[in-house]
Amino acid sequence: MKKVLLSAAVASTLSLASYGFADGPIDSTIYGKVNVSVVNADTGSTDQWKLNSNASRLGVKGKTEIADGLYAVYKAEFEMFVDDGSKDSSKSKCTAVLDQDGDATGDEVCFTDSNKDTFSQRNIMAGIRGGFGTVWAGKHDSPTKLAQNKIDLFNDLEGDIKNTFEGENRVSNIVAYTSPNINGFATTVAMMPGEGADLDGDGNDDTGLTDGISYSVSYTKDNLYIAVAGDQDVDSQDLMRIVAQYKIDALKLGVMYQQNEDNLGTKDESGFFVSAAYKLDSKTTLKAQYGSIEDDADGDKEDTMSLGADYKLAKGTKLYVFYTDNTDSSVGEADTDATAYGIGMEHKF
Repeated sequence: MKKVLLSAAVASTLSLASYGFADGPIDSTIYGKVNVSVVNADTGSTDQWKLNSNASRLGVKGKTEIADGLYAVYKAEFEMFVDDGSKDSSKSKCTAVLDQDGDATGDEVCFTDSNKDTFSQRNIMAGIRGGFGTVWAGKHDSPTKLAQNKIDLFNDLEGDIKNTFEGENRVSNIVAYTSPNINGFATTVAMMPGEGADLDGDGNDDTGLTDGISYSVSYTKDNLYIAVAGDQDVDSQDLMRIVAQYKIDALKLGVMYQQNEDNLGTKDESGFFVSAAYKLDSKTTLKAQYGSIEDDADGDKEDTMSLGADYKLAKGTKLYVFYTDNTDSSVGEADTDATAYGIGMEHKF
């Protein structure tokens, strides 16, 4: 009886909440997606089947009018783990060994602090939006990452562009401004105060407001998208990328060129990425992408290639198959080749 009453109370609350969101002064949307795949992954040393939860997420976003034409905007998005119910956030911690006088001996004792998180923070922000644009702050994908748009056709899978290229960062402590769209042009500039962390990797603590900077400038018109984006002292990298995407009837093409170097002079990379998606009909889309980046500092090279197809079951729901080959080449060493193939389903709500 208690379970029946509890279920009725929850249903009633959700019904009232939905009614309030629809008709009240608060414009709020609950959204998310579940993406699961059964994958065979072969790294050379291991070959195994596994179930993956590919950045499945749950979030709420919206805006509230606080004055005529002025809105408070917000988003709170969390990753959820469909495969095993939790994220293993194990971290290795080390403590200096002290002598009897309390002085460091130069030795360390290390241990693993293991936590199981049911949810993991993704993009969370709050801001003010008006005719002038949006001023916002939080933990969020950097403008450089967002400028990639959707040229990565295997996002969140083994062929995700982040496995090969720098710049795919979700950054803490962002303070940003996004301009309104003016004749197709839009820009976002973000600052990241270091708060005592070493953002640039030079061995010194960073405490200023602009210790890290990320920006993007984009142009969109009809079927064309172009963007220039860059990072300075973000994830210890200085980076610049140019992105373009163009749709021709059933064919959508994407291209990216990128240069990046770290602040210690140990990495100086340049590379490119191309993708193509072709709609055979209203339900079936064929996809392919290839990327390659080479480090001028040591000659190392990384390549990624993915092939796949999507089959649309309904609005927001699809089945997909894919094959990915990621290769790392180091001078004087044998190539490291990791392949994966699988089948999955994605449902957006």
